[in-house]
Amino acid sequence: MEDSPTCPLCGRPIPPGVPQSLHHLVPKLRGGKGGPTVLLHQVCHSEIHATLTETELARDYATVEALRSHPRLAKFIAWVAKRPPGFRSKVPGARRGRRGR
Repeated sequence: MEDSPTCPLCGRPIPPGVPQSLHHLVPKLRGGKGGPTVLLHQVCHSEIHATLTETELARDYATVEALRSHPRLAKFIAWVAKRPPGFRSKVPGARRGRRGR
């Protein structure tokens, strides 16, 4: 696993075969098309989008450091860091308090 990339959010390695995805630091719909991306575990990427809206991501959380400083993501990171690199979990949807439901 020494050649595996490291997830910049949780700091765990991303071994081959583990679900992973690219996160646009500025969402594509908010001007980030072609902008910087980071490779994350899918579970970490899903948690980001379950926590923050596209507007919040673009306005206040466009760096890994900012994402790591968000209180809920910091709690998630502390929790997931204790899991093995191949850990998978389903992230429940609609946890941002969306209106109209």
